[in-house]
This record gives sequence, structure tokens and C-alpha cells, in this order.
Amino acid sequence: MSIVLTPFARARLFPRERRGNTIQDCTAEAFQQRLNDEPPLRVLEGYAPFCQLHVHRNWTSTRCLTVPVTDANRHLLRSGYEARSRAELPVLVRWFEGVEAPLANWLIPILYSREQLAKEGEPIDADWGIVGCLYTMEPEEIPMAPITMLRNALGVAEGGSGVPLDREAYRRSVAFWEANANWRP
Repeated sequence: MSIVLTPFARARLFPRERRGNTIQDCTAEAFQQRLNDEPPLRVLEGYAPFCQLHVHRNWTSTRCLTVPVTDANRHLLRSGYEARSRAELPVLVRWFEGVEAPLANWLIPILYSREQLAKEGEPIDADWGIVGCLYTMEPEEIPMAPITMLRNALGVAEGGSGVPLDREAYRRSVAFWEANANWRP
């Protein structure tokens, strides 16, 4: 099985200007090589047949992706409209400023099949393409953000995958994201 980093994921996980909330102490090339050389400890089923999540122990100083919202830090939440790429429409997002997440125990790359990426206009020269990565305390998937689920349901033209909305998964996502938020340095 071969794995490559998609341009979409490369820009988000390894931006030109490094940030504290992205993958640390590792180049994009080294990350990709490690995922090809080291089998995952577990493979989790993704939200659709073309998606897998590979669970790896964190070998970097990468911090968790999310922080729980508490009465003590709620005042540090910020929000704004942002797009993940120039082709996508901005959506409302929220994040913490002035909060630092703990070191993650796990890195969980999110992989899409070659066939799905071709449908989305991102052909790859491998079996699987990395489209994102979760940085977590537990070796489990965190719920996809509600807006990502909606974008997926809108289809490829709107930056999604074309997978219909699962109402129960959406409700679980809302419950998680009401109690947690991403952070920025």
C-alpha cells in the first residue's frame, strides 16, 4: 500500500509559515515516508468506504488539535469566516487564542482512496492520499466538524466528497464541537 500527501493536506499540515498548531519537528516528506514505512497500530473505518484513518503514536512534539471549552477559558474563544482554499466559500469557524493544547499522544492521518481523490479532481500516484490528520490524546477519531459534514453533503463542486449527511453523526459532531474548539498560537 502506498500513501502520498495531497496538496490540500500539505498546505494545512505543513504550511510555509510554521505554526504551533500544525505538525511539528517533521517535514512533509519525512511524514509521508514514515507513514509508508511504519504500519499503523490500528486502522479505523472512515465516514465512507473510500476513507480510512491510520492510528500512529505521536513521534513529534505536535499538540492536540482541540481543547475542551470550560468556564475558565470560554472568554478566549474567537470566531470568523474562513475558507480552507481559494476555491471554497468562507464558513463560520471558532478557535481559541491564548490557549495551548497538551502534547498529542496520537497522530491519526485521514486517508482517501485514489479513486475518490480522482473524483474530487485531485489525482494521485499512490493507493491512498492523506487529506488531513487528527492530533489526539486517545487513539480514536474525533468527530468531523459539522460544517465539513455539510460541505461533504453539498458535493465535490463545493469542496466536499458527495457523501450524504448522516443526521445522527451530525448530532454527535455538534455535541463534541459545542464542548471543544481548535486553538491557534
